Amino acid sequence: MAKKEIKRYSLTFKQQVVQEYEAGETVTSLMRKYGITGNQTIRTWISQYSRKGNSAPMKQITDPHVQAEMETLKNKVESMEKLIAQLSLDKFMLESCLKVAERELGYEVKKSDVMKRPNKPLPTGRRGK
Repeated sequence: MAKKEIKRYSLTFKQQVVQEYEAGETVTSLMRKYGITGNQTIRTWISQYSRKGNSAPMKQITDPHVQAEMETLKNKVESMEKLIAQLSLDKFMLESCLKVAERELGYEVKKSDVMKRPNKPLPTGRRGK
C-alpha cells in the first residue's frame, strides 16, 4: 500500500494565496493554479489569514456588572497614568533644582540613604531616649 503524500505549506505561501483570493481570484482557480486538492484548505486559510476577516463587526456582550467593573478599572488605570506622569514631572523638577543648587553652592549635596534602609529608625535629633 502506497503512503499518502502529505503537503505542508509555508505561512508565506498561505498568505500569498489569500492575497490572490482577496484580489479577485476564485477558490477553484487557485486550487487549479497551485495544485491544492483539499476542498476546505484554501477556505480555511482565508478564514485564518484574510485581512478582511469577518464582514460583520464583532460585538462583545458582557454582564452589566462585569461591564461596570471594567469601566471602573479603566478609570483607575487612567488616573494612575496621570499620577505617574505628574510624579515623573515632579521628580524631574526636583532633580533639576538640586543640580542648580549644587552648581550655585559649589559642592555636591549628599543624598540621604535613609529611604534605602527602611528597617533603620529615622533620626529624631534627641539623644538618650
